[in-house]
Amino acid sequence: MRHYPRKRFGQNFLRDESIIEAIARAVAPANSDHIVEIGPGEGALTQALISDECRLDAIELDRDLRTRLLAAFSTYPGFMLHSADALDFDFASLTTGDTHLRVVGNLPYNISTPLIFKLLEQAQIITDMHFMLQLEVVERLAASPGSKDWGRLGVMAQFRCEVEQLFEVPPEAFYPQPKVRSAVVRLTPHPEPPFPNVDPTSLGRVVTQAFSQRRKTLRNNFKGTLEDSDFGTLAIDPSARAETLSITDLVAITVHLQG
Repeated sequence: MRHYPRKRFGQNFLRDESIIEAIARAVAPANSDHIVEIGPGEGALTQALISDECRLDAIELDRDLRTRLLAAFSTYPGFMLHSADALDFDFASLTTGDTHLRVVGNLPYNISTPLIFKLLEQAQIITDMHFMLQLEVVERLAASPGSKDWGRLGVMAQFRCEVEQLFEVPPEAFYPQPKVRSAVVRLTPHPEPPFPNVDPTSLGRVVTQAFSQRRKTLRNNFKGTLEDSDFGTLAIDPSARAETLSITDLVAITVHLQG
């Protein structure tokens, strides 16, 4: 029975075999891996990743697709289907002992940013993440200081992970075709935190404040929090904008405010 994509779930199913194979090559699953696939949809990528030896947990919200996925993959001993919204799912519940997760997903635009932030908070249990996202989201994740795409998402992702934009995916690779281009990105949590003495929650607050009004100066955005003398101590120009700040700069502001 044919499944009709549902707009409320942001469903665009990957149909291009060459793209599916390219993602599978990028992930390069090993038999010992524990893969978590978010939103497997019709199971096209699932089929390319699964084997009799690996463990693959799939998280799917659409009931109709769950029936199809069980029919296709329940014979694999390591396959487990979870009927859940990924935004509410407890990923840590899947780990046992020293097990780390390899997370894969074709993420709908409406949940991609909050879901990435949720997973970044659990980076200590994740080996890597491979996501298909709207191209503009990938460009924000992989951006550098000084670019128009540099902002809260890129800062917090790169604070936790190495970010690699792998390749773009055209609209015609999907059914139905989205109106935007997509791309595949790899996020690999740093094996050792580059700034171990910085509280990520405190950094997140500083980053949010810095980028709260992108066109305003740092002096304006940190009004009541930092004085010009503080910026002088930090060797940061208060008349600059947040997009000029590196992660090191933002960490320095966070440490300064922590006292």
